[in-house]
Amino acid sequence: MRLLTVNVVEELIPGPKETGWTAIDKRPQVGRVRVGELGLAGDSVCDVDNHGGLDQAVYAYAEEDARWWSEQLGREIPSGLFGENLRTEGLDLTNALIGEVWRLGDEVEVQVRAPRIPCVTFQHRMGIPGWVKRFHQAQRPGVYFKVVKTGTIAAGDQVTVVSRPEHEVTVGVMFEAQDSAKMQGMLDSGVDLMDELRETAQRVANRASTPGSTPSATQ
Repeated sequence: MRLLTVNVVEELIPGPKETGWTAIDKRPQVGRVRVGELGLAGDSVCDVDNHGGLDQAVYAYAEEDARWWSEQLGREIPSGLFGENLRTEGLDLTNALIGEVWRLGDEVEVQVRAPRIPCVTFQHRMGIPGWVKRFHQAQRPGVYFKVVKTGTIAAGDQVTVVSRPEHEVTVGVMFEAQDSAKMQGMLDSGVDLMDELRETAQRVANRASTPGSTPSATQ
């Protein structure tokens, strides 16, 4: 399990949102890159209302999922095309548990916070009509991380899973197959959650006690 590349913004490019620009164009870096609480040195965020911050400081996408997309689309998916800061190898990101902690190299530790929700900027980047829906349906969202310990990382660094919380909500469950019992289990576990995710989990968990509801539901 390792980092294939570490990516930061190459240049701001025109985007479809009111900000006018997007920092989605990430490219692999040579050498070690410092990771702070708000992300990688040299990186940038344009739409600060919907991206970035402590809970979305770093975004990772798996090489295995990129290869799958390459086959589906008949084109290469070079590292950084999806706006990811990290391209990983040997890690099943979709089945990572919300709240589990990884060590990147010898110094940096990050916590799994949430799946990536595709937006119009991502669709504009790909130039594929209906891309948001297609990406969602594929259920290969990648992972947003919170930085727990700062330091430096580089391509080739090993990735170690340091700890896993005692619940069953994976990135995939949170992204698509939202199960009320699993959501309640996550809430009961006491794992640290970002506010938006906690609200979603509580809403889904409440379905179990709503008259006429089914034990689980998919959104």
